[in-house]
This record gives sequence, C-alpha cells and structure tokens, in this order.
Amino acid sequence: MTKKENILVAAQELFAKYGYAGTTMKMISERAGVAAGLVSHYYGSKENLFMVAGQEMIDSMLRMLRTRTATAEDGKQAVGLFVKAYLDFTLQNQATFPTLIRCSPFSDDNPDLDRETIGEKFKLLMEEIELHLRRGIEDGSIAAVPVEETAFMIYGCIIGAVRTVFLTPYDVPGLYEEACQFVMRSLEKH
Repeated sequence: MTKKENILVAAQELFAKYGYAGTTMKMISERAGVAAGLVSHYYGSKENLFMVAGQEMIDSMLRMLRTRTATAEDGKQAVGLFVKAYLDFTLQNQATFPTLIRCSPFSDDNPDLDRETIGEKFKLLMEEIELHLRRGIEDGSIAAVPVEETAFMIYGCIIGAVRTVFLTPYDVPGLYEEACQFVMRSLEKH
C-alpha cells in the first residue's frame, strides 16, 4: 500500500473505533506510520479525511454489491443478493465499517458533518435497491410496491441489523439471516 492508502485505512480504523471527536490527526499519522504533516498534505482537514474515509468505503461496497448482484436471474434474487452482500461486507470489514455508521446521514455522531454530501453517497446504495426493485416488478418476481419508499424500508432494515450488531450489547444469533429473510418476505406477491 502507498502512504496515502495507509493513512486512509488508519483513519477508517480509528474513526470506526473512536468516532470523529475521539480521533486526532496525530493518532492517524502514528497508526499509519507517517509524519503528521503528510496526513494534512494528502487529505487537508480531519473533516475532509472523515468524509473521504466514508465515501471510499461506500465506493468499495458498491463495487462489491454490483459484482454480487450482476448474475441475479431476476429482480427479487438481486435484492436478496444485495442485502446479503451488504451484510457480509460489514462483517468482512469489522475494523473499518463502523466509520460508515458514524458518518452516515442516519447518525448523529457528528452533527456538524456535511450531511448533504455524504447523503448523496448513501443515496447511491438506495438507488441500487430501487434498480433491483424495478427489475423485479417488471419481471414479475416482486409484488407491485412503491419503489422509493420500499428501498428506504429495506435500507432501514439493513441499517437496523448492522447497528444492532455493531453498536449494542445484544447478541442476536442469526440476526443478519433473519434480516435477509424479512426483506424477501416483504417482497412476495400475495
């Protein structure tokens, strides 16, 4: 990895663990093994680095989600693959994923965050769900549902499961599997 990439990973790990307020540029430079000035050189301010850290994680997630859903036979299967892949991504990136929880427009961890900019990134995830929902409605694998509202509900279910796993003391065996099944049941034709 390059020094710039090391800084980004260090920032994601520290923001994930300590939040925005609890992480300093000095901590990031020490974790990355670089001079403090190099962090500022590459990323400017802590707020900018926080935003880049979250945006980069969404970009990585989107690449993986699109790869995993590309082979879906129909829209319903694509939604199921999306939800499972999203939840798998959180577990595969346990040390860094909480950065997304903390910079999410659905979080109040940093109320001064530019919620509009990060909200646009998160909207890309919901647009992916909308794409699969429309496909499923068109191919008949999903009930006729209001697409935008349903995408928000699916994403809310995912966020709720993730926040429960990462932020609460509750150990709910099979929570991710049930979240997947819950979403799929909600799309069935009756």
